[in-house]
Amino acid sequence: MSHSNSSVHRVQQGVSTLQRREFLRRGAALSAAGVAAPWALSLAAMGEAAAATTVNDYKALVCVFLYGANDHNNTVVPFDAATHATYTSIRASLATPRDQLLALNPRTALPSSSQMGLAPQLTGLKSLFDAGRMGVVLNVGPLVVPTTLAQYYAKSVPLPPKLFSHNDQQSIWQSSLAEGSTSGWGGRLGDLFLANNATSTFTCMNVSGNAVFMSGQQAVQYQVSSTGAVKLSATTGNSFGSPAVSQALQTLTQATSNHWMEAEHARIMKRAVQAEAQLSAGLAAAPTLTTAFNSANPLATQLQMVARTIAARNALGTKRQVFFVSLGGFDLHDNLLTQHPGLLTNVSEAISSFYAATVELGVASQVTTFTASDFGRTLTSNGDGSDHGWGSHHFVLGGAVAGQQFYGKLPSMAVNGPDDVGQGRLLPTTSVDQLGAALATWFGVPVSDLPTVFPNVGNFDLGTLPLFQ
Repeated sequence: MSHSNSSVHRVQQGVSTLQRREFLRRGAALSAAGVAAPWALSLAAMGEAAAATTVNDYKALVCVFLYGANDHNNTVVPFDAATHATYTSIRASLATPRDQLLALNPRTALPSSSQMGLAPQLTGLKSLFDAGRMGVVLNVGPLVVPTTLAQYYAKSVPLPPKLFSHNDQQSIWQSSLAEGSTSGWGGRLGDLFLANNATSTFTCMNVSGNAVFMSGQQAVQYQVSSTGAVKLSATTGNSFGSPAVSQALQTLTQATSNHWMEAEHARIMKRAVQAEAQLSAGLAAAPTLTTAFNSANPLATQLQMVARTIAARNALGTKRQVFFVSLGGFDLHDNLLTQHPGLLTNVSEAISSFYAATVELGVASQVTTFTASDFGRTLTSNGDGSDHGWGSHHFVLGGAVAGQQFYGKLPSMAVNGPDDVGQGRLLPTTSVDQLGAALATWFGVPVSDLPTVFPNVGNFDLGTLPLFQ
C-alpha cells in the first residue's frame, strides 16, 4: 500500500471510529429517554478496551444498592448500656430495644468501651460477621475533600452538590458526580478490565434495571432479569401478530449497509442477539446451585441470578465482573417501624444465601459484596419515621474480607454533636472514594489507575480501610 493510500486508510478508520462513537452517544441518549429500553442498545458492549493489567484469576464485585436511603440508625445500633440509653432518648419511639439487638463482638474493640449491635432481623449477617466474613464500614458517605464540621458550616471546602436530594446523592454515590453523570465507578472499573473477558459484554451486569453505577466510558451495562437473559422478542415469534414482521426485524439486524448509522445499528443488534444466546447457553450448562434462595424475596432472586452467572464464568470466558442489584422502599419518612424490619429481613436473607452460593461454587474468596444507599437518615424522629441524612453505616463481605471488624471512625451519639450537621445527620468521616478505592484495589486496579475511576480519590488517605486479609 502506498504512503498516500495508507494515510487515507488511517483517516477512514478514524472517521469510522468517530462515527461509531457518535452513534453510541445518540443511542445512549435515546436509551436515557426510555425510547430504546425494549431494544438491545443498552444490552450490547461497545468494543474492546485495553486492560489496566492482565489477570488470570476470577473476581467479582457485587453492589447491593438500597434505594430510598436505609435508616442506618436502626440497622447498626449502639449496644453498650450508656450509649443505647442516649440513642433511646433521642430516637424516642423509633428506638430498637436493647434486649432485641444482636450484639457484635469485633476482633478489635471499639474505643471507650463502646459496643454495637445489629437489628434483630439481620441474623444472617450477624453469622457472617461472627465468622469473620463481614465487616461494617462506619459513617461513610460522599465527600469531595475531608471535611470538618467547621468547614461544612463555613462552606470553606467544596461539598457534594445538592446534599439530601435522592436523585443527586444516588448519582454521587454511584458515580462521584451529580445527577446527569453518564458513567459510574462500577462501569469505570469495567473499562479497565474489558480485554480480560472473552466477551466484553458480560463485564458489567445489572440485574435490577438501569443504574449509572454500571456505565463506563467503554463498558455498557448488560441488563438481565432475575430469571436470565432478556430476549429480543420482536425478532422471534409473531411480533405485532405477524411472523413476517418478526422476520423483517431479524433481517434488519443482519443486514449490511453503506450508511454508517444503519451499519452500526445492525452491528449492535447482532451482538445483543448473540450475547443473549451465549448467556442463555452458559447458564444452561453451568452447575446447578443447591443453595436455597427465597423466590418471594426480590433481592434474593436478583442475587440468585448473579450466582448463576458466576457459575457460568468459564463458559462465558469472564475474568472480571461487576454486578448491580437493588432493593427499594427505604424512604421511610413514615411507617418506619412497620416497614423497615421487613426490608432488613430481605437484605439479610438474600445476602446470606448469596454468600452461601459463593461457598458452594468455591469462589467465596473471589467475590466481594457491599451495600450502598442514597444517604443515611436523621437520628431524630419526625414522629413516624426519619428524614434525609448524609453519612451512614454499610456492610462489606466475602471470603477475602478481613471481617468481624468495624472500619472507620465511630460517630458520636449526639444531636448537635461533633459529627452532626443537624437533626443527627452524620458528617461522613469516610468517603465513598475511600471505600471504592479499597474495593478496586482488591479487584486488581493499580494504585496509579485509581484516579481514572474515582476523581476525588487523591484528596483522601487510602490507608484507613484495611478491608481485606
